[in-house]
Amino acid sequence: MSKMEGDVSGFNIDAPRWDQRTFLGRVKHFFNITDPRTVLVPEQELDWAKVMVEKSRTGVVPPGTQVEQLLYAKKLYDSAFHPDTGEKMNVIGRMSFQVPGGMIITGFMLQFYRTMPAVIFWQWVNQSFNALVNYTNRNAASPTSLRQMALSYISATTTAVATAVSMNMLTKKAPPLVGRWVPFAAVAAANCVNIPMMRQQELIEGICVKDRNDNEIGQSRRAAAIGITQVVISRITMAAPGMILLPVLMERLEKLCFMKKVKVLHAPLQVMLSGCFLIFMVPVACGLFPQKCELPVSYLEPELQDTIRAKYRELVPYVYFNKGL
Repeated sequence: MSKMEGDVSGFNIDAPRWDQRTFLGRVKHFFNITDPRTVLVPEQELDWAKVMVEKSRTGVVPPGTQVEQLLYAKKLYDSAFHPDTGEKMNVIGRMSFQVPGGMIITGFMLQFYRTMPAVIFWQWVNQSFNALVNYTNRNAASPTSLRQMALSYISATTTAVATAVSMNMLTKKAPPLVGRWVPFAAVAAANCVNIPMMRQQELIEGICVKDRNDNEIGQSRRAAAIGITQVVISRITMAAPGMILLPVLMERLEKLCFMKKVKVLHAPLQVMLSGCFLIFMVPVACGLFPQKCELPVSYLEPELQDTIRAKYRELVPYVYFNKGL
């Protein structure tokens, strides 16, 4: 505790508390900033956190400020403000809202999978939520037009609904458990469309890559493709355990006598259990890959490699970029 209350003059607020080169370090980091409780923090306190972070970066903090106050401010800042622009993100699109928002949508998707109207409605709700999350957590250095957002939203929603409807029809004669897995197949298929479509500008024009000192070097389409692929894998991993294991659990629970008498509680139970999965899987999935990616210069486009070597020679072996979440 004495260390936490010590001198903050040399404190680097942007230095990670946990080693971001290790999976465990990244999981601890995301457990911290995806804490669902931060969603309830008042706007005034979030603004205070931003001011404290900015003051700490310039080395000017109010007298008596403790390290634990700066760490708390950084937690709020990372959970609510975009890493590229420093702008406050909308509440629903924040990763800290993934547990409360995702548990409700996932629970209802898994509960109401039998009728076509319910399937279409909940897939539409889920893709609307995903589109907002994808836009909020994009690499903001690459602007996205309204037309691109609309096209992405329509494509992902159509993919999700088409997958769910077609698989529902194909699995009508299959065991009931197979039908319960249809929502996950639809979610996985839609993620493969929604995220690349929402961030297509990065694939077309490239993503901003920097050197170790955060100096911009150029735009890379290959870096964008790697970053977006990692985000797609993370999102599918985030949903997988709950949407695969929960149907197995519910299939067994619903056969019990007392569960047959309380069918009205099936949906709330699935929502609650979905939340239990997500509270662990959100930080685990986000931590699969570093948010600040490191890429060897040799992996970049030949013309960008030539530009870097002509300007920096061999002094820049790696480039770095924010892959988004």
